[in-house]
Amino acid sequence: PLEFQIGESQVIPGFEDTVVEMEEGQSRTETIPTDRAYGERQEERVVQVDRDQFPDDIEPEEGQQLQVQQPDGSSVPVTVTDVSGEEVTLDANHPLAGEDLTFEIELVEIEKE
Repeated sequence: PLEFQIGESQVIPGFEDTVVEMEEGQSRTETIPTDRAYGERQEERVVQVDRDQFPDDIEPEEGQQLQVQQPDGSSVPVTVTDVSGEEVTLDANHPLAGEDLTFEIELVEIEKE
């Protein structure tokens, strides 16, 4: 089971919208369009970096997930999508970006505060 609080942006908008319309004990299959899920893929979120920018203890491999430190101190999750020669391709898109998602949802319980 997945537990979350309505209105706290803990799940994708389309999932939350669907659950809000349901009653306790109800089940349904719902397809959530890309724009209500993880959004469209953004090619500007794919970058190539020199392999020498990686710390010595990290050997980049395709499929590897890493955290990239931003100048402001925040971190961004990325996936290594290609390692060729001295360049490594990093993708900061969510793995499901650009996809319509289909869920089978059963609303088991609603807790009220």
